[in-house]
Amino acid sequence: MKKKIKIAILFGGKSAEHTISIISARNIVKGIDQEKYEITLIGITKEGEWYLQDMKYFLNDKSVSRPIRNTTDRVTFLPQCNGELFNVSNPSQKQLIDVVFPVLHGTYGEDGSVQGLLRVANIPFVGSSVLSSAICMDKDITKKLLRDAGIPIADFLTYDNFKKVDYDEILFKLGTQLFVKPAGSGSSIGTSKVKGPTSLKVCIKKAFKYDRKVIVEEYIEGREIECAVIGNRIPKASCLGEIVPKDDYYSYDAKYTKKDGADILIPADIEKEKSGEIRRLAIQVYKVLECEGLARVDFFLKKDGTILVNEVNTIPGFTSISMYPKLWEESGMEYSKIIDKLVELAFDKFYEEKVVSLNY
Repeated sequence: MKKKIKIAILFGGKSAEHTISIISARNIVKGIDQEKYEITLIGITKEGEWYLQDMKYFLNDKSVSRPIRNTTDRVTFLPQCNGELFNVSNPSQKQLIDVVFPVLHGTYGEDGSVQGLLRVANIPFVGSSVLSSAICMDKDITKKLLRDAGIPIADFLTYDNFKKVDYDEILFKLGTQLFVKPAGSGSSIGTSKVKGPTSLKVCIKKAFKYDRKVIVEEYIEGREIECAVIGNRIPKASCLGEIVPKDDYYSYDAKYTKKDGADILIPADIEKEKSGEIRRLAIQVYKVLECEGLARVDFFLKKDGTILVNEVNTIPGFTSISMYPKLWEESGMEYSKIIDKLVELAFDKFYEEKVVSLNY
């Protein structure tokens, strides 16, 4: 019998997207081929503590998301541990991990923090490494790099705690219909659609609640198109999907709490030539930002055919209604095979990095 791959799934975390992370992780556990993998569940509390979680409790369907339990097994990875999971509570309890799947949306999980820890610990992990994770988490840096690469984006302005917000500058350069977003938050948390000057200050104050840096973007009237990308140096793009929000925009509630918050159209009804153009642009974005493993690239498609890149997510949602797995399923890759491919890419990346000499 072939030896199972020991995979640790990290979820929860110190993030406003803590609950979404738990839901994504539950979906991955349900979809993974358990004949192929030996699963270790590591839940990270909102305080940042890591605890082993019980599989039966975690998969209990009485709640949409089971809270992370502060068990007697508090764990961590140590520098150069080579896959050994250290049990803080019971040091004699040793456990080896072959690969880690960080299902951590938002801060301290998608921003390069955990990726840095896993690199120092010398463990293969799914997804982009430190640089790309940090870049894509910061909408300001992402937009500047894409703009410098000649990739079309919406006009924007950035403000932080040390730069006074110039409301006249915003209205003059970007107009009165705007979007305000925390620079480093996902799932539309802290995002607002501004319908006029009077609500602008309120929206910016709301965004600053979730980050020290805020993005103000011009409002783009267009279709919301998404593309899933998988791969390391030679990435592939999925078919396209379209989000048709029932409200003003695709809000947090529309994504996760409202039963009918938006229509999800897969595949998107886009002519073949335009679809190919968007898919090629998704791969270009992926390469410019040095993504690895997986990412979801979001676009606006205007009535005149203009394509604008909106955002890039290096750990996209894996809930039952999330676009990333659904796009690949429509493209012919079933859920368990997506996980297999991501794990394969994690090992490839890990061993490729070993070729680099550390001696001079």
